[in-house]
Amino acid sequence: MSPRDASDAHDNGGRGGRGDGPGGGRWSDLGRPPLNATALRRALVRESSLWSEVEVVQRTGSTNSDLVALAEAGKAAEGAVLVAEEQNAGRGRLDRTWSAPARSGLFFSVLLKPAGVPVHRWGWLPLLTGVAVATGLARAAGVDTALKWPNDLLVTLGGEERKAGGILAERAGPDGVVVGIGINVTLREDELPVPTAGSLSLAGAANTDRDPLLRAVLRSLEQWYGTWCEAGGDPALSGLQETYAAGCSTLGRTVRAELPGDRSIVGEAVAVDGDGRLVLATGEGVQEPVGAGDIVHLRPE
Repeated sequence: MSPRDASDAHDNGGRGGRGDGPGGGRWSDLGRPPLNATALRRALVRESSLWSEVEVVQRTGSTNSDLVALAEAGKAAEGAVLVAEEQNAGRGRLDRTWSAPARSGLFFSVLLKPAGVPVHRWGWLPLLTGVAVATGLARAAGVDTALKWPNDLLVTLGGEERKAGGILAERAGPDGVVVGIGINVTLREDELPVPTAGSLSLAGAANTDRDPLLRAVLRSLEQWYGTWCEAGGDPALSGLQETYAAGCSTLGRTVRAELPGDRSIVGEAVAVDGDGRLVLATGEGVQEPVGAGDIVHLRPE
């Protein structure tokens, strides 16, 4: 696997500077050292591991777009991981952009090929990834996180929920799914793109070293993905459905689901069903599953 933006794709295997001079170069922010690609490969790419390759690039438009293209061209195997120190065209759900200063977070995509799982259960992959990310960060960063259905990672700052991460899954050819993950790690208050954003450091994380954070998230993802695949993608048998519901801050709240076609539903989020859909109980006494849409947490009146 090799990134498309080869002109700027050379990783820095160590943590030293690159001699960019006094004018402030690529590593001038000493609080944000580069990832150690060599150490990441040594720790993650093993014979019995899911992860087949770890590539770190300095800058790209979107790791998801790059890895989808590589997968469709037959140039990436299952377990390929593409990490960018900086993205300038990162994408979230509903074509939203995701941008952050270089080395202020973790921006990466992974290629999964769940051959033994029926395609109708692949919709669980973003939710599975959310559980894995939250689990890994709890272990490595010591920060409490919550999941907003379907794919946002929330932290609490001053009693308010802020988005610190997001997940985007895309098909990659007939047998693959690329899952992209963005996590704000050391983003400072004056760097927040919107007031509702947050970061692990602002939430009081005990550790903001991106190397162990990335290792922890990928190991957690490998564990959850393996368990889910062994269960044939069954969310109940694998424990995924119960674990997701336990960590989902959307459940039990009144929300507005903004749906395609300029339609919206207001109701209480009462469950995540077997297909990964959010079930809303409306004021008319109807339970309506939502499989796609934008969810807004409404404040109690």
